[in-house]
Amino acid sequence: MPGGRVLGIDPGTGKAGYAVLEPDGSVLTQGIEALDTLASRLADVVAGYRPEAIAIGRGTNSAAVARSVENFGLPIAKVDEYETTRFARSLYFADHPPAGWRRLVPLGLQEPPRPVDDYAAILIARRYLDEQGKSGEPS
Repeated sequence: MPGGRVLGIDPGTGKAGYAVLEPDGSVLTQGIEALDTLASRLADVVAGYRPEAIAIGRGTNSAAVARSVENFGLPIAKVDEYETTRFARSLYFADHPPAGWRRLVPLGLQEPPRPVDDYAAILIARRYLDEQGKSGEPS
């Protein structure tokens, strides 16, 4: 599905991050949703943003999340999510730089004030897009 939007999902045990990205990697929407309401929320996201594929991190709970979105009729790809949480923290701080005295503390010593599952979903979607660009075929 090269050339189309992608829905990235970072599945977890109690919640999942999601993000819809354009083919160039720019983010259209992102959020975090509890697993029990994830399918209905993503149905709204799919209807509104019309992604052409779903990229799911192949870590914790990926099989259950994949089953909950398979009825959307979109190709589903499992993507390696190695170190996405660590890189998601950096991405969060790039979007929300610390202010005041916190800017004096090295970022490696700071924790974001909220979960960053949505930023991990952005990274998963970007990895999928990178793979598509290299191979030209769905993974």
